[in-house]
Amino acid sequence: MKKIMILASGSGSNAEQIMKHFQQSKVGKIALIGTNNPKAGVIQRAARFDVPVIVFSKSEMADGQLTQLAKKHDIDLIVLAGFLLKIPEDLIHAYPQQIVNIHPALLPKYGGKGMYGHHVHEAVKAASESESGITIHLVNEHFDEGKILFQAAVQLEPTDSPEMIAQKVLELEHKYFPKIIEDLLK
Repeated sequence: MKKIMILASGSGSNAEQIMKHFQQSKVGKIALIGTNNPKAGVIQRAARFDVPVIVFSKSEMADGQLTQLAKKHDIDLIVLAGFLLKIPEDLIHAYPQQIVNIHPALLPKYGGKGMYGHHVHEAVKAASESESGITIHLVNEHFDEGKILFQAAVQLEPTDSPEMIAQKVLELEHKYFPKIIEDLLK
């Protein structure tokens, strides 16, 4: 049974979907949730699934403590689910091709530093895009530039607000992210 660590900074709706999915899995389990935000909603979601949580600071992450923690818990795969900090190079090198992220747009469009959450959906709306979607990709040293593993698109209407776009994209995230993670473990 492979061990997964989820990193999240916010409410944790994707993390919850992943935890639900892996309750039934024969290939992996959620061993740990890590967050840089002591007030993150993901902490309460993890408690409902009896998944241990570690809260760490940006400086603790930068000085190698997150990598040491992942190794100590024998983590096989790291999943970013709304995690807003850049992954340090020591963690990327310790887990090559074993860190996966989800981005709320069809990369390479609307990626890079500062392009997360509502910022992405507002940019998609401002550009009058006819579709948006999700990109699940491996993490490397650059924001949103790792190897693309999966994309799914959703049609947008000219009347869709950024909030409506966000909801359509979130539905894709919840539908596909847990399945793609499981496929990675097989």
